Amino acid sequence: MGTGYAEDGDRTRDDDAARAAWLYYRGGMRQDQIAREMGISRQRVQRLVARATQQGLVQVRIEHPIAACEELQRDLAARFDLKLVRVAPGLGEGTDPVAAIAPFAAQVLERILADQTPRVVGLACGKAMNAMAEEMQSMDARHHRLVSLVGNVAPDGAAGFHEALMRVAERVGAPPHLLPVPLMAGEAAEVAQYREMPHVRQARDLVATAGTAFVGVGVIATPLPLADSLSPSDVESLRAAGAVGELCGHAFDAEGRYIDHPCNRRMLSIRMPLGRTRVIGLAAGPNKVAPLKAALRGGLLQGLVTDEATARALLDH
Repeated sequence: MGTGYAEDGDRTRDDDAARAAWLYYRGGMRQDQIAREMGISRQRVQRLVARATQQGLVQVRIEHPIAACEELQRDLAARFDLKLVRVAPGLGEGTDPVAAIAPFAAQVLERILADQTPRVVGLACGKAMNAMAEEMQSMDARHHRLVSLVGNVAPDGAAGFHEALMRVAERVGAPPHLLPVPLMAGEAAEVAQYREMPHVRQARDLVATAGTAFVGVGVIATPLPLADSLSPSDVESLRAAGAVGELCGHAFDAEGRYIDHPCNRRMLSIRMPLGRTRVIGLAAGPNKVAPLKAALRGGLLQGLVTDEATARALLDH
C-alpha cells in the first residue's frame, strides 16, 4: 500500500506535506487517492495539505525541496556529470509527467532571466517546451535575447514550430530571434546554401553565443512529434540505423552518438551541444528513459529536468 512515508522530524513532515499538496494541487488527485499513493490515512492527507498551505510550502509551484528528489538530483549529477539537475515529485499513475516537470523547468529559466547581465538563451520546441512556456511568470527580461534552435518554416511554407519561443518572449519581454529556415532541407546539398544566407548566418551566429539552451528529448517513433517533415518510412529507416532519440531533430544512437543518415544530413536545426552552451534537457515518462539515457551517456546534455520515476529509471543499471 503506497510508499510508506515516515512521519519523524520536521523535515520529513514538511517533505510529506509538500508531496501531498503537490499531488492535490498539481496532480488533481482526490484526498483518498493521495492517501493510497502515500500509504497514509485520508485524515493525515487533510492535515498535510493544510500544513503545506499554512507554511507556504506549495504556492501552485512547490516551494519546499523534497529530500527524495534532492537525493535523486545528487545521484544523477554524479552519475552523468551534470551541472544542473531538477527532479520534480511524481504526480501518480495515469497523469502526464510533463505537467510535473514544466514548473520546475520554468523556475530554472526564470532564474537565468532574473540575472541583470544580458544573456542569450536558446529554445527548442515540442510538448515539454510549450508546457514550460505556459508556466513562466511575467517578468522584465528585455535585456536578454531568446533565439530559436529549430527552423521556423513548416513543410507547407507556413510559420511553425515556435510556440514556446514566442510565448516565453511574451511573458518576459525579451526579444525573440527566429531561425529562418525549414526544419530540414529537401536535399543534403541545399544545407550549405541555406547556411550561407546572410540572415541565416546571423541567426546561427547568435545561437553560438547562447549560454544556455533548453531542449526537449524526442523518441524515434511514428509520428515523430517534432519532425513533421519526416515520412513514416524515414522514421523506420532511422530506427533501422540504430536511432533511439533526437535533439532538435538530429537523431542519435544508444550511445548518444549522432548517426550518419540522410535525414540528419538534411537537418537545418542546430545540433547540440554547441561550444560552451549548457544544454538542459526537459523530458519525463517511461518512453523517454532510453533516449534520455543515451543522450546523457553521450554527453549531449549538461543539465536535466525530469520527474522521480524517470530519474530512478535512469539510475538503474
